[in-house]
Amino acid sequence: MEIFDNILNFGIKDYIDVFLVALLLYYVYRLVRGTVAINIFLGIVVIYFIYLIVEALQMVLLTKILGGFISVGFIALIVVFQQEVRKFLLMIGSTNFASKRGFLKHLKFLKMEGVSSSSTDIDVIIAACNKMSTTKTGALIVLERENNLDFLVTTGDEMNIKVTQPIIESIFFKNSPLHDGAIIIENNVVKATRVILPVNNEKTIPQRFGLRHRAAVGITEKTDAIAITVSEETGQISCFRNGTFVDFKDTTELIDLIKEDLI
Repeated sequence: MEIFDNILNFGIKDYIDVFLVALLLYYVYRLVRGTVAINIFLGIVVIYFIYLIVEALQMVLLTKILGGFISVGFIALIVVFQQEVRKFLLMIGSTNFASKRGFLKHLKFLKMEGVSSSSTDIDVIIAACNKMSTTKTGALIVLERENNLDFLVTTGDEMNIKVTQPIIESIFFKNSPLHDGAIIIENNVVKATRVILPVNNEKTIPQRFGLRHRAAVGITEKTDAIAITVSEETGQISCFRNGTFVDFKDTTELIDLIKEDLI
């Protein structure tokens, strides 16, 4: 009877509370999706729901055990999800909620599933990478997602150029003054060139990979961006997300994977 009374007394503040919790869980899921951390996240959710059930059933011993686990779980979460917490705080701190575009960007999950909120032409970008691959032209392309990368723009040259295949190829042309460093792309616009990215110095990266690949790992570890590299030595195209390589059979599959991430 008490449960029904609580349901009937469900007010506007309760709806807002549920909405904010759902929003928080959504962004946590977005941060850990595609990583090993997603399994840990799901395990924590399962344990919490079990705790609520045993508490409602007044199972004292299990309630104490699970309650003790949950009480110290916050510190454990910070340790386990260190990179994800960093990305979440970066997303909050670097986002301009005052602009209409920035606000709508963070509510894009309300749009229809399968409809991309990004206008970035992935087909053109990968086509340029394929062309540069044949000539072994080194390239490092960063695709901005939720986390604002304006703090990196100042390390290079700020631009406002629409993305086209010739533009990308000309930027990374070996004799071009802009070919050093990375380019940042947001909504089909090259925001900056010659950008200096944080480099990952971990020994886990194979020795055959150079600074471009380490920079791609570094930026995707610290933000939710996607990085695409073209090796100057082998011409191989690589893609990085969440600090790890993205496995793909061919560039068609790579295009689909990137488009899915940008939804």
